[in-house]
Amino acid sequence: MPDDEHQHGYIHRKDDYLKRLRRIEGQARGLQRMVEEEKYCIDILTQVSAVTKALHAVSIGLLEEHMQHCVVDAARAGDAEAREKVAEAVDAIARLVRS
Repeated sequence: MPDDEHQHGYIHRKDDYLKRLRRIEGQARGLQRMVEEEKYCIDILTQVSAVTKALHAVSIGLLEEHMQHCVVDAARAGDAEAREKVAEAVDAIARLVRS
């Protein structure tokens, strides 16, 4: 759950993340167009792989920011908060590994 008083670690790179996500959005629209235009399956799959790779890169960047800022700040604040943030990070990593 977001904490309104805490500034998220990614905030200093927010514009970069938004730019990357907009590019991914464009790639997803391109995939829709490819299907509508009945492009070759392998070409579509190649683009799906590119979108997946781009999303993973965003995910890894956000996870790194979370570890460097939120988890470190929580560790400084106290044991219970640190355990909670580490558990969140572990859950996020598990979701990424399964995707």
